[in-house]
Amino acid sequence: MADNRLQRELQTRDKNTRAPYEYVPPSTLPDPFPQEGYRFRWVMTHLLGQPQTPHVALRMREGWVPVKAVDHPELNIPANKEGNVEMGGLMLCKAPVEFLNARTAYYEKKNRAQIESVDNHFMRNNDPRMPLFKEGRSETSFGRGTK
Repeated sequence: MADNRLQRELQTRDKNTRAPYEYVPPSTLPDPFPQEGYRFRWVMTHLLGQPQTPHVALRMREGWVPVKAVDHPELNIPANKEGNVEMGGLMLCKAPVEFLNARTAYYEKKNRAQIESVDNHFMRNNDPRMPLFKEGRSETSFGRGTK
């Protein structure tokens, strides 16, 4: 027995014989293959076993369209009653990129208008005797401690 161990200890193995393996944790929800001109999103259909019909209807009005299971066989998820991809109370939906970019631009414009409105209201109370400074950023500073 000891002889076998000595022979084994003398043998060396090249470290490059094994291919490097990089661990990637599994995704809880599978990602479909990218589709030109579309973005995908999982939409909640049920919460704690209760259907969330208003939430689904809102997402449909926003422009999200359910994805059919036959269009994405790589997901390996059986279709629900309507033939859509649904898993764990979430339904896979897609929307055109142009629509999503337009929606993002709308909310950015709305956000800028609200910021300008607040700034204008703030500066309306400006008095030359005690001016207010309009700054678009905040700072934190720490004073010196007394010893």
